Amino acid sequence: MELDTRVGIPLQGTKVIGLVSAGHFFSHVYMLLLPPLFPVLREVYGVGFTELGFTIAVFSVTTGLTQAPMGFLVDHYGARSILIGGLMLESVAFGLIGFFPHYGALLVLMVVAGLANAVYHPADYAILSASVEKDRMGRAFSIHTFAGYLGAAVAPVTVLFLADLTDWRTAIVICALTGGAVGIAIARNSDALFDATNTRRQQCASTQQHVRSGLDLLFSAPILMGLLFFAGLSVASRGMSDFGVSALHLMYDAPLTETAAVLSAYLFLSPAGVLIGGWIADRTTRHELITVLCLMLIGAAIFVVAATKLPLQNVAVVLAVAGLFNGIVAPSRDMLIRAVTPPSEMGKVFGFVSTGYNIGGIVAPVMFGYLLDNVEANLLFWVVGLVSLLTILTVVLRGGRV
Repeated sequence: MELDTRVGIPLQGTKVIGLVSAGHFFSHVYMLLLPPLFPVLREVYGVGFTELGFTIAVFSVTTGLTQAPMGFLVDHYGARSILIGGLMLESVAFGLIGFFPHYGALLVLMVVAGLANAVYHPADYAILSASVEKDRMGRAFSIHTFAGYLGAAVAPVTVLFLADLTDWRTAIVICALTGGAVGIAIARNSDALFDATNTRRQQCASTQQHVRSGLDLLFSAPILMGLLFFAGLSVASRGMSDFGVSALHLMYDAPLTETAAVLSAYLFLSPAGVLIGGWIADRTTRHELITVLCLMLIGAAIFVVAATKLPLQNVAVVLAVAGLFNGIVAPSRDMLIRAVTPPSEMGKVFGFVSTGYNIGGIVAPVMFGYLLDNVEANLLFWVVGLVSLLTILTVVLRGGRV
């Protein structure tokens, strides 16, 4: 079998990972396409930041409510067509935002975009699990996750650069057209993408009858623990990324630019950690141990920031350690979910557990905002560290294969 010597994955697997990761890249681009433009959009729509923030909440709630049902569709009808359709629909929705600058239209289109965004996790993980060799799966998951991180990183600077060259409407349309072009490229190469329906055809009925499925599967202990696992990681990560700059600003009375630079050590080390984590995940079957160790180290590092008054440059080093292990844990996290999931149920399970991200996205902003408004700022870091350690319980209590 011909190999891609750069990553040690068969060329067919490399193609699959590239196609799926390209879609995941744009899913994260779209999530952060509008917020950098909010100062401009306030004037365009004649509304405040609260109303603009509500459109993001609408997007997130729609994704959260439809992600698990989308997983059922992925497993029944196939991941390939749903992934392509979702990317194309989201591209159209964001493109139309540039053509209809009215707040009511924006709300409707964000609902459509949120629905389209619900396809990625169930479809992507179903395709990767069925298309990539088992001993390369950790690296496949890590590259997929890294692509999402990269999309989130480049979206703000890209849309602002394009808006500066042209205008905000053209900038959004250009990004939407680029995403649509990627959707067409995936469609033209879709014969390389195997999914849940292919896996199911290859399994005999006698095997399937002993496997949990549907709601019985989703409400089994291992999968519920997976949902709580994703929710815990989301709460901790959102606390750091959304409120870390503000907390450090209040603790040290330092300029926002300085505290933002400190937090960037955490944010930039996480993607690097994801790639390292993929390499580790392919070289061990002890994904529980890797996950627990990473969560313990994350919690310990965050507790150091909470309990001591280190110089800010030292805080950056400690947060870099936390960010590195926050990335390393991601591929082992995905491998744990895959290990307790029947092959033909990947779409619904990953769609369901990924809803934990949306739960964290709802809980974290309110909780951490309240802490910063009403108590000492360092309590944010105590809570982040505690949530990281409590998430270990979801690994310990998850049980075996369903």
